[in-house]
Order: sequence, then structure tokens, then C-alpha cells
Amino acid sequence: MNAKLIFTAGILVSLQSCGHSGTQPAQQEIRPVKVYATQPLGSVDKDFAGMSVADDISNLAFRISGQILKMNVITGQSVKKGDVIAEINPREYSLQMEADKATYLTARSQMERNKRLLEKQAISRQDYEMADAAYVRAKSAYENSQTTLADTRLRAPFAGAVEKKYVDNYQQVMAGEPVVRLVNPITESVMFTMPESGLQTLKIPGIRFSVKFDNYPGVTFGARLKEYVQTSTQATGISVTLTLEGENLKKYDIAPGMSCMINLRVNNPDRPGLTAVPLTAVFERNDSNYVWTIDRERRTRLNRVELGEPIGSDMIAVESGLLPGDTVVTAGIYRINPNETVKIIK
Repeated sequence: MNAKLIFTAGILVSLQSCGHSGTQPAQQEIRPVKVYATQPLGSVDKDFAGMSVADDISNLAFRISGQILKMNVITGQSVKKGDVIAEINPREYSLQMEADKATYLTARSQMERNKRLLEKQAISRQDYEMADAAYVRAKSAYENSQTTLADTRLRAPFAGAVEKKYVDNYQQVMAGEPVVRLVNPITESVMFTMPESGLQTLKIPGIRFSVKFDNYPGVTFGARLKEYVQTSTQATGISVTLTLEGENLKKYDIAPGMSCMINLRVNNPDRPGLTAVPLTAVFERNDSNYVWTIDRERRTRLNRVELGEPIGSDMIAVESGLLPGDTVVTAGIYRINPNETVKIIK
């Protein structure tokens, strides 16, 4: 009987041991990281399609409401600075100015009379101050009505061409409602779009641009960086604006809307491996600077780097230790171990 119990217990122990041996070990968590692909800075030569844009462009509008009495321009017409574009019926504003003028002249006469009376102590200081205040109010109202009457004429703020008319004669318009669009037909600006990854390239000292227009084959225009958008919220690229310069600008007219090809060039032959990384990718260890890079199998590697000058407010040049095209970790750098498999997140 005891032998049977021992045999049965042995079988149960064996079965339990077999059940435990089938348990799988817990999988190691893959750490998520953000990365940045380095770009070459030592030698850059890229072309971008662009277009000339207007230096001066404006939708002109009256500051007051009224009925259009006369449109003095047609679409495509050239105008000089100060030319009258359109006129509003001035009758109402002219009558108001005449009324304000009469009030002003009366108040001025009364104030001058009271001033003489005050010198003779024939009136009180209070009566004089009241007359003076009335004079100041009347003068302000008269000057304002003069300005309003002048605003019945819409003048060109700069020399240009009428690109579009929005209203016609005898049409009622409100203050601020566009009447015409005026464009300067000659420009010195071109615009193009480049990928977000090239943002640090624009911050490199010594960057050079040249522009060629389809309308002028074989003619090259110099250009300098004017401005660019720091971020692209819709991932459509960075808008960059250049200002044309050089002798050819005096020989050829550039109109808004002309297509062109823009060449961006940075040439540092002594530093072919120069690149840059975000400041968030760099950390210090044992008095040296390091970054984490990721290989094709998404495994991490510790790279010692020699840093150069800052580029803008968020990038820094790397003179050695990296190559253009390397992928560096920019977020989560203090929790990574060498040869660790990571997950790249956008």
C-alpha cells in the first residue's frame, strides 16, 4: 500500500515539473527613441525649383464707407506713387467738414476774445479754460474731418500695376473692403521650398546662392538669404526667400511669377566630413562628448565626437566622429545601453 502511494506521488511530481518547464521567459522591452539623420555640411551643392515673388503687393481699400464715384484705373494699368486710384462721393464728408470748420472758427474767435478779457480780469479763469477746451475740441474735429475728406480719394502707396479690380463705378463699399490689388511689376525676390532636414544648412556661414531664370537662358543672378520659415507645421517643407543682387539685376527686369532654378552651395574642401546634430543628441561622459548612433539592425552604438561651433539655437557642428547619413538618437539618450535594439518613433 505504501509503495503505491509513493509511486503515485512520484508521477504527480513529474507531471508538475513538466508543466513548469514549458513556461516562456518574459521578453525584453524594446526602448522607443527619436532619431535624426545627419546631413553633409562640408560640401553641399543642391538645386531647387523656385519662382520670383512680388516685393510690393497690396489690396487697396478706402478707410471710409461710401459710393464709388469714379474708378480711374483698369486692370493691367500702370500707376505712379500718389496717383488717385478711385474716388468716393465726397458730398457727405464735405458738408461735415464745412460744419466742423465753422464750429472751429467760432471757438477760436471766442477763445481769443476770452484771452483778452482774462488779461483785463473781465472774466474768471474758469470761463477762459472752458472756452479753451471748446476750442481744442473744435480744432480736433475740424482736422479729423479734413483727413476724412482726403480719404475719399484712394491713392497708390507705391508705383505698380493694377493686377485686379474688385469694384466698379457707383458701387457701395465699406471701409476696409478691397477695391484693387496693386503689384509692383519689378521685383528682387525669389522663393523656393526645401525639405525640413536642410534647415541647418541655411545656418552655415559662407552659404552661397545663385539663380537662373527660364526667361533668360545662360544668365546667372547672385542672391543672398533674406528670410526663411523656422518650422513647417504641415510638413510641406521650409519656405526660403532670397534677394537678388549683382550687375545682371540692372540689365534684366524680373517680374513676379517668373520660374527659376536656385542653386545652394557650401564648399569647405578641407572639412568634407563636417556634419551637425541637434544639441539634444550630445551628452558628456569622462570629459568627452558622445552621441548614440543606430545601425541598420536598429542596434545602438556609442560614438565619441569632436564638436565645432553652434549652428543656430538648436544645432551644433560635428567635426569628427560621425559621417553624413548617420542616424543619431535625439531623445532618450540617458537610458540607452550599447548594442541595444531600439524602436524608432516619429
